[in-house]
Amino acid sequence: MKPLDPRLLRLSRAARWSVVASAATGLVRTLATIGIAWGIATAVTLGVDAVRDGRLADGDLPAAFVPTLALLAGAFVVRAVAAWATDDLAARAGATVKSELRATVLARAAERGPSWLAERSSAGFATALGPGLDALDAYFGRYVPQLALTAVATPVLLVAIGYGDLTSAVVIVFALPVIPVFMVLIGLATQALQRRQADALTRLGGAFTEAVEGLATLKVFGRARRQVGRIATVTDEYRRGTIGVLRLSFVSGFALELAASLSVALVAVSIGVRLVDGSLGLGAAMFVLVLAPEAFAPLRQVGADFHAAQDGVEASGAVLDVLDDHSRTASTGVVLDDRGRTPSTGDAASDATAGRTPSTGDAASDATASAATDLVLEGVVVRRPDVVVGPLDLRAARGTVVALAGPSGSGKSSLIAAIRGVLPHDGTVTVPGPAGTSRADRTTWGDQRPRLVRGTVAENVALHTRPDDHDVRRALGEAGLGLEPGLPVGPGGAGLSGGQAQRVAVARALYRARRARTPLVLLDEPTSALDADAERTVVDAVRSLAADGAVVVVASHRPAVLAAADVRVDLRPGGAVTVTHRQEARA
Repeated sequence: MKPLDPRLLRLSRAARWSVVASAATGLVRTLATIGIAWGIATAVTLGVDAVRDGRLADGDLPAAFVPTLALLAGAFVVRAVAAWATDDLAARAGATVKSELRATVLARAAERGPSWLAERSSAGFATALGPGLDALDAYFGRYVPQLALTAVATPVLLVAIGYGDLTSAVVIVFALPVIPVFMVLIGLATQALQRRQADALTRLGGAFTEAVEGLATLKVFGRARRQVGRIATVTDEYRRGTIGVLRLSFVSGFALELAASLSVALVAVSIGVRLVDGSLGLGAAMFVLVLAPEAFAPLRQVGADFHAAQDGVEASGAVLDVLDDHSRTASTGVVLDDRGRTPSTGDAASDATAGRTPSTGDAASDATASAATDLVLEGVVVRRPDVVVGPLDLRAARGTVVALAGPSGSGKSSLIAAIRGVLPHDGTVTVPGPAGTSRADRTTWGDQRPRLVRGTVAENVALHTRPDDHDVRRALGEAGLGLEPGLPVGPGGAGLSGGQAQRVAVARALYRARRARTPLVLLDEPTSALDADAERTVVDAVRSLAADGAVVVVASHRPAVLAAADVRVDLRPGGAVTVTHRQEARA
């Protein structure tokens, strides 16, 4: 495991600044420590000389004694201020780095879209971004400053000790590697244990999240109490793991202290022998004796702090793996800045919103998209582990309804995801809309599995915007839903039937399409849970959107929807695609 992950320095400006600031304050602390050692050695030497000469009994202090004490006091003050500055700067840097990493990961998740998130555990993702990154407090508050102090202080102190006594410096140089060897051995023993502890925390977060999400269902079936035992079991597993980590921490601390103490003892014995035979002066001996423990202290402490910061190391490693995963970004042709973000940050305003990541070969990036009047697909091929679609060539002018038909699993949803820009594909997709706007701003998307939030019907229709009562009622009417906008809705659409929830999602798409005047509307199975009358109402609304100048792409297997389309795209297992225009079908 690396002492400091270079990816963290690359992605976080605050992390780089923290290392530099810690090194600077560490240098000040080291110089102050040398000043303290010199002051103590000088004061002791002056005092011994005064006692030996009999001047101290007469109250005759050496002239340099008071200035030496003043210098010693000043060195103590400087060291204390430098230590306080190190702690304060480290705490600020830790908070900033956590904020930067969270914002960057969330931005990257939005860029990659729902299909990328669907491949990951939501509970594990939340745990890594929440309590996982909170563990970086120990990493930046203790380990990083100590690492910087070690890098600066150890060579400077060795030079100072060598100036006072070269023999002691040589002994320390040969004894110092003992501590890193112990650190490596302890790190190897800790790594697996810490990884298991991080996994236990993820399982605990997942168990709690699942219990909360399914609490209503569990209470209905009388199974809520059983989850108490399950969560208690996972909690106890995490508790026992934590105790194991603490046990190893105490053992490792003892090992490091023992190695450092024995090393300092070697120096002390050497100094004592040479003091007796007169080959070493008292001042030099005191100077080296004071500095010798300080030479070992940074290495000893960095080992202990690294162990204490292991939770943050594991969590940041998981987050950095996400940010450093270029395979997905490379396949979608997005250029990232030095903090792992795309230049575009277009807003989203649909179910899970239109994605922000343009796919391979797209006509323009989200940030620099040029004006277009038609939806154009050229040589589009979508490949997923279980489905292949294409190649597909299609041009749909404004005012056109395009129906995607085919059996379940033929790739209708995958093709819509590719048009949205959240699924990598071959070929090019050009989305209609004005120049300079992102694909998210040009697109309205309605999912076949609507995500409804706690609130009112109007809040679910408007979603992230202030509801306009007139437009909300119009959208509900066009969706064939006779609900009051102020009707409360529970989490996940509780209180609404499946058909009502789907029509709320359709109303949401209609509301956004009209309010934002998006030139592209994508609907995935909007009538799958509706009866014939409700379906006719939704089909009329779809035709109305097209009449207003939008390109409407609908994935459906319902005959009424397919009959209302101007262009029908039939998808078949194996990737074969057939495009039929209404005029051709009539001929």
